[in-house]
Amino acid sequence: MALPKRKHSKARRDKSRTHWKFALPNLTKCPQCARSVQPHRVCPFCGQYRGRQVLVISSKPESKKR
Repeated sequence: MALPKRKHSKARRDKSRTHWKFALPNLTKCPQCARSVQPHRVCPFCGQYRGRQVLVISSKPESKKR
């Protein structure tokens, strides 16, 4: 295996890593509840996908206030 003759500097190493970024996920609006969801996924708020009810979303129990 070939080995480098000289050590690459930290600046040179970091320059090659400038494109290593996290991309934000694309978001679309759910046609039923108008909340932001990822495309091609079931809406976690209303349970609909492509106009059909796929998941039954139960309402969360309300917490008792003290």
